[in-house]
Amino acid sequence: MTVQTMPWESRLLDQAREALEHLTHASPAALDQTLLQQGYRACAGITRTHSRTFMLASSLLPQPKRKAVRALYAFCRISDDIVDCSTSAAPAAELAAWRLRSLAPHPAGSDAVSAAWADARACFGIPVRYAEQLLDAVASDLTGRRYPTFDDLAAYAYGVASTVGLMAMHIIGFAGEEAMPYAIKMGVALQVTNILRDVKEDWARGRLYLPLDDMDRFGITEQDLTTGQVTPRWRAFMRFQIQRVRQLFADSFPGIALLDPDGRFAIAAAARLYESILDDIEAHGYNVFTRRARVSLPGKIRRLPGIWLKTQALEDRVVWFDS
Repeated sequence: MTVQTMPWESRLLDQAREALEHLTHASPAALDQTLLQQGYRACAGITRTHSRTFMLASSLLPQPKRKAVRALYAFCRISDDIVDCSTSAAPAAELAAWRLRSLAPHPAGSDAVSAAWADARACFGIPVRYAEQLLDAVASDLTGRRYPTFDDLAAYAYGVASTVGLMAMHIIGFAGEEAMPYAIKMGVALQVTNILRDVKEDWARGRLYLPLDDMDRFGITEQDLTTGQVTPRWRAFMRFQIQRVRQLFADSFPGIALLDPDGRFAIAAAARLYESILDDIEAHGYNVFTRRARVSLPGKIRRLPGIWLKTQALEDRVVWFDS
């Protein structure tokens, strides 16, 4: 099984391969078991509070993997919230302190979430470099940088989202490095979906993640984002963005066949349920300014049988092995 890559994907694949050289070697037994139990409960609570989709999808995994992916989610959520929601006068310093705590093989004190995350990394051999790449990308949000092209945006999306998929692969189990391009594509698709949904919220924070050359091409200005008017130009722009993201989802989906069978449905569900946000954006005329696109819990549950059937239909041409 092969996947066609574009120039930006090749560069990101090099980063992903480089991260494989930085494996976790901590012993899970060295961590306090009471603190671990508290940590895994806290991670489940963070997941439940912040992402119903991820909570639902992760419930489809066997319990050890379910606990670990929720610890991964909690690590990512806390990292993101330090930048987006912290009341600290020095968020960069707060993020740096969190980096030290969250990446320590044996977290000090009573930081239960960091303990659970350290345990998950050790149990499943997650390369710590992926977590470092994520934190580097999250830190870039503090500078308010812009993205001249989609290639530039994809590099950011790799840092904040593809790294998550690559770490999750180590928890799920995967067939080898051939799975990595699919994880990179899926991460970019997920993050750009998030960006299209959250245009209003991001702009209110002074952040612009839309590719500037695409904005110029469709005649979209920063004033358009401020006024939030759904014009024909905006609809054409959004149609173009959504078409590109749908293609990334389609290209990434066959890679699910390269995962451990007991994790395929969960990953397929996470991807397809998130992709359905695009359906909601389209159904409401590309209006992301006066409402937040979402899919209801009943809507998600209705989609699961179809997702399961599509997952079963994937042609499995590989013999998987634990990473």
